[in-house]
Amino acid sequence: MAFKLPTDCLNEIFEHLEEDKITLHSCLLVDRLWCKISVRILWRNIWRYKYTIAYQYQLKVASAILSTLIACLPNESKEILYKNKIFISTPTPNSPLFNYAGFCKVLSINEIRRIINNVLQFFDIDQKAITSKEVIKMFINQISSLKRLIYYTFYNTIPNNISFPYFPNYLVDLLELRCSSNINSEFFYYLSQICHNLQSITIEFRDFTVSNELKELISSQRNLKNLNLFIYEENDWTNIIPALIKHSNTLTKLHLYGNNDSLSLSFVSLFSNLQEFKFSFLFTNENFKELQHVIFPKLQILKIPYYCLKPEYVIKFLENNGKNLKECYFGEDSSALNLSIAEFCPNLKKLSVCFNNDELNTLITIFNNCQNLESIEIWFGKGCLSEKEVLETIVKYSPKKFCELKIYNGSPSELILEDLEIFFLNWKNRTPKISISLIIIKSHYESLEANKVLIIEEYKNLGIIKKFEIRKMDNEEEEEEDDYF
Repeated sequence: MAFKLPTDCLNEIFEHLEEDKITLHSCLLVDRLWCKISVRILWRNIWRYKYTIAYQYQLKVASAILSTLIACLPNESKEILYKNKIFISTPTPNSPLFNYAGFCKVLSINEIRRIINNVLQFFDIDQKAITSKEVIKMFINQISSLKRLIYYTFYNTIPNNISFPYFPNYLVDLLELRCSSNINSEFFYYLSQICHNLQSITIEFRDFTVSNELKELISSQRNLKNLNLFIYEENDWTNIIPALIKHSNTLTKLHLYGNNDSLSLSFVSLFSNLQEFKFSFLFTNENFKELQHVIFPKLQILKIPYYCLKPEYVIKFLENNGKNLKECYFGEDSSALNLSIAEFCPNLKKLSVCFNNDELNTLITIFNNCQNLESIEIWFGKGCLSEKEVLETIVKYSPKKFCELKIYNGSPSELILEDLEIFFLNWKNRTPKISISLIIIKSHYESLEANKVLIIEEYKNLGIIKKFEIRKMDNEEEEEEDDYF
């Protein structure tokens, strides 16, 4: 008799495979029990498919997802589609093996509309709207416990406002909400009545006013930890600030995005328990002037991904807060800013930065002064340090705990086979012995030549390379907002 692992043991194993979609798909084919366990995990957040497969296959996968969802629709919804001449093929004429919608823990209204708009590209807008309504209604009726809800209104090809038939108790478990400010106020009212345990809220301001219902929803939360505010055009978040500052004691993560240099950021100083702060203002950082003197005693992660017109504000901020920072991410190529990292941030473990081609000594200074540094991300391109001289510098000067290099390159790589082999040989002779991860991320995919593949495999087998990866930079890499549709 063949030995079978208990169900709870298989569940535990499969949970660790959540990010390994290829293996989970293989598990579907083993037997009914393996299929039942793995399909639940795969359908928790089915919308992430576009980050896990090549672009040319995304429409095919989207079509498969939609046809499966159509097969799961109740007969009443299928009849509505039929009456409106909406004919969508399904994988089988029989009933589906599973209630796929019921496995969902992440509901993205935007991704449902995106899939329908792309797959049903030859249907008219009313037919797309009807299909969206029926699919969304099915999710609302079938989901048992929702963790994340995503509902933005800027996707204009299908009507934005969705009428939710009711809000069942599964929203009590909702942990994350991503939405636009101009959604029908009734939506925010019903949420505020039942949903009080949100830990993360993302708001995109798409209107000049904010409804009282949205303010009440924010105010009613008990343990808000993560806040993301996105401003577009000349919109404003001023009238929502009183609701936000009620969470000044619990908030630990804040992301501000905008292009309006008249917005006041003085309220940010009230969040004294911030551990992570991301400041993504386009073209200007005049707003940052208000924060340069503020001290955040618990701040560990700072991200400023866009170019700063006045890096002196950031330098002053580092002088006041750099000692406690563990991670810094900058899109600036300022020599003064890079030197200030070495001076004011001695306890960094991770760093992402740009170096001009005359800043090799600055890189060495950072290595000498930041002895806890384990990982560095460096942007390469015209006018920047070369990959070869960075590799040579890492071997000679990187701290003892250093174990990861990420190379971001918007132009063809200048690395030749000899450069890589010399780097790995020199790394082999370093003390202490530690494996290194080398990740190359490019603006366009570029496969590795066969001879380089052989070299990489050789040094992997010797334990010198822990991980080597070359991949195309995608939207998630550029903005780190994997579900903003």
